[in-house]
Amino acid sequence: MVEEELMLFNKSINEFWNKFKSTDTVIWWGSEITYKAPIKAFAEKLSVKLKEEEQMVEMFLEYQNQICRQNNLLKLIAEVKGKKQELEVLTANIQDLNEEYSRKKETISTANKANFMFTNIDPKHPESPFMCSLHLNKAKDCEVSDRAPPLECQAECQENVRKTNSFSAFLKVFTAMVYN
Repeated sequence: MVEEELMLFNKSINEFWNKFKSTDTVIWWGSEITYKAPIKAFAEKLSVKLKEEEQMVEMFLEYQNQICRQNNLLKLIAEVKGKKQELEVLTANIQDLNEEYSRKKETISTANKANFMFTNIDPKHPESPFMCSLHLNKAKDCEVSDRAPPLECQAECQENVRKTNSFSAFLKVFTAMVYN
């Protein structure tokens, strides 16, 4: 008997559901409720709203991606500006170094022009050039730095210049050393 009652109850639920789907009017606890639109129309409206919300979410995500790309571009632009400033500083440094190099090159050229070049020192080879550079060190002593050809007794020659403080004495010693 319980099975029969369950089958009857199931049948009545199915009938109620079928009536509910097909009508605009429902009887609820003895009261009649009239719907303004069928359930199907309501479901369609709800579906449209859901699609609109999905589109809004997609638009939001797209805007968010665009903002992220713009932020990345702004970062890249800032990096490029920074690199451009670094390049300008490096270019200025290179220019300064080139100017310093030119000054030093000119100083060396001037110093080379100031070197003492002699000929007619070696009677066997009167055209052979002999050269030496004299300068004062920090203690204001005269020093012989560059010489051609190199002399074995440079220390003696330099000491003679310091003792006598005479360039002509230096030349005599220099000539004597070359001649010997």
